[in-house]
Amino acid sequence: MPQAAQIFGPAQTAVARAVADSVQEGIIPEDQIEDLSIIVSVFIHPEAKDYNKIYRYNYGATKLAIERAMQGFPDAKTVMYEKDRTMHPVMGFKVVRLWNPPYLQVAIDIPDINAVKSILKQIPESDHLIIEAGTPLIKRYGVDVVQAIREVRPNAFIVADLKTLDTGNLEARMVADATADAVVISGLAPVSTIEKAIKEAKKTGIYAIIDMLNVEKPLSVLKALAVKPDVVELHRAIDNEGKAEHAWADIPAMKKLSDRMLIAVAGGIRVETVKDALKAGADIVVVGRAITKAKDVRSMTEQFIEEMKQPEIDQYRVMTDF
Repeated sequence: MPQAAQIFGPAQTAVARAVADSVQEGIIPEDQIEDLSIIVSVFIHPEAKDYNKIYRYNYGATKLAIERAMQGFPDAKTVMYEKDRTMHPVMGFKVVRLWNPPYLQVAIDIPDINAVKSILKQIPESDHLIIEAGTPLIKRYGVDVVQAIREVRPNAFIVADLKTLDTGNLEARMVADATADAVVISGLAPVSTIEKAIKEAKKTGIYAIIDMLNVEKPLSVLKALAVKPDVVELHRAIDNEGKAEHAWADIPAMKKLSDRMLIAVAGGIRVETVKDALKAGADIVVVGRAITKAKDVRSMTEQFIEEMKQPEIDQYRVMTDF
């Protein structure tokens, strides 16, 4: 009964008066009154006691919500701009999106979880850093290794490199359930498998990455897909680093296929070649042994980030209505 009194007393009064005042002040045009239905959802904390505050908080919230609605705030452009930049205060963690390239992706292939955790602790925090659970690591521990990585880096963008060749939708779902942010599909897989994996990734809210390792004509594979991936990785194999050519020449043509698709380059990337990759149009630079096998992991990672010349973001960000 005390809670019912709060709802039907100060809260209901606040909502009703805010609606009436919105009409009186012209926020709601009188000629639209008959055409509008206003639904107000009210929550009062169980520990709330002060009727005056309950009234004033709900009045102000209702009035502001009505004013924003009548002005069309936020518009679609604002929503699209803010959706990947914000962090909900009650979430407890940040859902990271790749909206501001370039990024450095650290590929951790070492199949030793203790060594992996040690590397993760040495890698500096950065808004432009991606952590990859490499194929050898996943083959040893399974996709649950993602959870072990999250214990050390809870807010990291984590890529699970499965190099899926079959059952694309199943493996994409497994990766999403393991709380990874992206699944890697092999470009050698059948078109139907790739498309199923991409669709499942979109359904679960994770990124779909196509790894073009050993694919002779990556651009042709992309053109054959009815649905495009979020990221295409042009990957030179470890065993062929001294022989194969980078397929960077196809990057401009690939980007024409989708204005939202990012391009990653991998295989033998060194600090001195980062600028060449970015100049070629790469959005993500994937680095493995050059960082994970370095004597000073932190320093080497910082050198790569410095070469990318990308400032940190969101550190002093304040949300406003403007």
